[in-house]
Amino acid sequence: MRIIVTGGSGFIGTNLVHYLLKSGHQVTNIDKLTYAANPETHALFSNHPHYSFYQIDLCRPERLDRIFSVFQPDAVMHLAAESHVDRSIDGPREFIQTNIIGTYNLLNAALSYWRSLSPESKDRFRFHHISTDEVYGSLGEEGLFTETTPYSPNSPYSASKASSDHLVNAWHETYGLPTLISNCSNNYGPYQFPEKLIPLVIIKCLSEQELPVYGDGQNIRDWLYVEDHVSALLTVLTRGEVGRSYNIGGNEEHTNIDIVTRICQTLDNLNPPKTVKNRTDLIRFVKDRPGHDRRYAIDASRIRTELLWSPEESFETGLNKTIRWYLDHESWWKRL
Repeated sequence: MRIIVTGGSGFIGTNLVHYLLKSGHQVTNIDKLTYAANPETHALFSNHPHYSFYQIDLCRPERLDRIFSVFQPDAVMHLAAESHVDRSIDGPREFIQTNIIGTYNLLNAALSYWRSLSPESKDRFRFHHISTDEVYGSLGEEGLFTETTPYSPNSPYSASKASSDHLVNAWHETYGLPTLISNCSNNYGPYQFPEKLIPLVIIKCLSEQELPVYGDGQNIRDWLYVEDHVSALLTVLTRGEVGRSYNIGGNEEHTNIDIVTRICQTLDNLNPPKTVKNRTDLIRFVKDRPGHDRRYAIDASRIRTELLWSPEESFETGLNKTIRWYLDHESWWKRL
């Protein structure tokens, strides 16, 4: 397939582009190259004959129509988004612009292109919007998010992603654009920007700095290794039912404090600390962030039963791979 990937220089995007190229697809990456973009993306893919790149801000859509016309994609995989909750609390404007207006602009460009296609090409075309489980809000001690869970976002970030989900559904219902939506749980793995929990803790552990943990550390997330996620995304794109949404989860619920403790213990074994006896001595509980959802957990039975996808990595194996990747790629994260 010929696939436009937006945000292909970000964390999930870099892993997705690698997976698509390895699977034999042609990829055009559209990315604004913000602070969270992976600086090694071009080195990784620039010599690949089936890869091209355009540095474009989706909030300035003038060039989108030409890219669609020249590349003639069979599909769009839309990942481009501002994604860090803390940043959305401090400055929500960029989240509204990128996640809502950017999605609107991309939908319009895709719709215009789709309408120009032959009937056969129209039937093949797909617009896959990649979203988050945070749109559902917070769970209690029991229960799981399903595809029919009502939206109840609690942060500017999750509200902006919920808005973009609704736009995608509206473009399908109103204009007939063949869309798919996937909502995933927390990702982790190679090339994740160091402001996120797992890479932040790994890097602070390595430099033996204090490890801040929000509140009591008992907030729970369902964790998904990024390479499992990108395989699920291609599964949804190629086998998913148009107009349907799919929850993608790792079936791995863990508290924040458990994750921080695991990383400390693993690094103590791999790289013994010099300034403290154990890295868990560096943990400091700090004031909780506003609107911090207590628990997320995904019911991924739809994608498992309908599309026959399930994750290959456990949290233990995925976390060990991630820690070793950061140990082996110090030059990458030190530049950031």
